[in-house]
Amino acid sequence: MFLPPITRLLLITNVAVYLLQQAFGDPLIIWFALWPFHTPSSFVSSFMPWQVFTYSFLHGGLLHIAFNMLGLYMFGGQIEQVFGSRRFLIYYLGCVFAAALVQLAMSAFSGGPAMPTVGASGGVFGLLLAYGLIFPKRTVLLIFPPIPMSAWLFVTLYGLVELYLGVTGTQAGVAHFAHLGGMLGGYILIRQWRSTR
Repeated sequence: MFLPPITRLLLITNVAVYLLQQAFGDPLIIWFALWPFHTPSSFVSSFMPWQVFTYSFLHGGLLHIAFNMLGLYMFGGQIEQVFGSRRFLIYYLGCVFAAALVQLAMSAFSGGPAMPTVGASGGVFGLLLAYGLIFPKRTVLLIFPPIPMSAWLFVTLYGLVELYLGVTGTQAGVAHFAHLGGMLGGYILIRQWRSTR
């Protein structure tokens, strides 16, 4: 499948940063992961403004980056072809930013332990939402279970599952509200662009 330039650049950058993580480890997490506002002063790191973007290029393991890059590969190129490269980059980073804001808000609200957030999931979930809105009738085939369904239904169910997991805390260590924040940011951008077009 042909990959437009920004999608290709994001894939390459994410993989390159992951390789740097394997080489240098903790310093990248300390400086560039998204740390909560309430991180104790005794910690080696704390919240810094650039983290609302840089966290999205770090990942917690091979499976984490593999699933995120699969989503970016599957949906990114098609959305970039519709939006154009400039607007696609704005959209993706807007979703990443919105995911960070929601994650920071939920961390402050819950008052849980100061754990860093990493991963491109906020941006990828924004792409997933855009795919469902732009191509609602296209068929998406799940990996497990292998059930075909329309894109709008897949996106809706996925969002509801994320909401359930986030509210119940069923899957600890996963930033479900950041995923939803990415979708929310994407929805706001698309709605704004459509209203001004």
